Amino acid sequence: MWVDRYKLTHLNSLSVITNDPSPLPNEPVITPETQPEISVTQTTATERPDRWRELIKAFAAWIGSIAFLLFVPLIFIVPYFIYLALSKRMPASEAIVQDKTFLLLSIIAVIPAHLLTLLLAWLLVTNWRRRSFTQTLGLSWPAGVAPWKAVSLSFLVAILLLGVGVLITNLLGGGKTDLDRLIESSYQARIATAIVAILTAPFVEEVIYRGMLYGALEKVAGMAWSIAIVSVLFAGVHVLQYKNNIGVILAITILSVTLTAIRAFSGKLLPSIVIHLIFNGLQSVYLILEPYIRKPENVQPAPALTDLYRSLYHLLF
Repeated sequence: MWVDRYKLTHLNSLSVITNDPSPLPNEPVITPETQPEISVTQTTATERPDRWRELIKAFAAWIGSIAFLLFVPLIFIVPYFIYLALSKRMPASEAIVQDKTFLLLSIIAVIPAHLLTLLLAWLLVTNWRRRSFTQTLGLSWPAGVAPWKAVSLSFLVAILLLGVGVLITNLLGGGKTDLDRLIESSYQARIATAIVAILTAPFVEEVIYRGMLYGALEKVAGMAWSIAIVSVLFAGVHVLQYKNNIGVILAITILSVTLTAIRAFSGKLLPSIVIHLIFNGLQSVYLILEPYIRKPENVQPAPALTDLYRSLYHLLF
């Protein structure tokens, strides 16, 4: 009987000890109030390196896109130069920039350059196929917005941006750009430019600028600075094409600010892509129909193309 009482007392004491929620003397006290602080601290510490890593990836993709646009066309142009040299039909530098084949190859080469850029972006965004490309970049409509309504709004925004661009270029004026000379060189060049403007340019440019660059910059610099930086970068790479026309450069800057702001406030990339596509598409339709509306002026050699030809001529021959 005494043994049974002893056992019962001993078991009760153990239950008291094991059921006591009090921490050990050296154990930190974790309450519901302190638990979120610990989690936030640990998350912030792990996210900081990831933010800078994503920013480096974004700028690597941006630099790669420029490099592809500079060097991929050489793969198309250099063989044509060699053919002209071997056939003893190498024209002077002033004449080559009016060579329709040379100009057409310069435009067509943009398509593989864009495809290589897209491949590079896909590899960096997916982290070598470890993440979803569409989910990471936000290739969807904002939540709660029906697709037909989103497309309609995108069309209205594109029309508005195009109208503002036409108004600015007419008010400020400006000379013909290198792109204008390329387009007016032949009807084939017009078709090729329209295809690039619709088929690859909107998607590739939005993935690089509003997708990768803005997404990485926003985590480091905040929304306002990110919109400004991305807009300057986007307008900056177009300066060489439109350096003779300040109105076009200003219109492109407004386009970039608008697209980046839409990306920022919607949290999605798809609206910017669709607006950019409609914006380019409307211009491409006019581009194709323009020869039937009015006769283009005589085409003068583009300075940038003349310099490119001279450099390649001295390098190869």
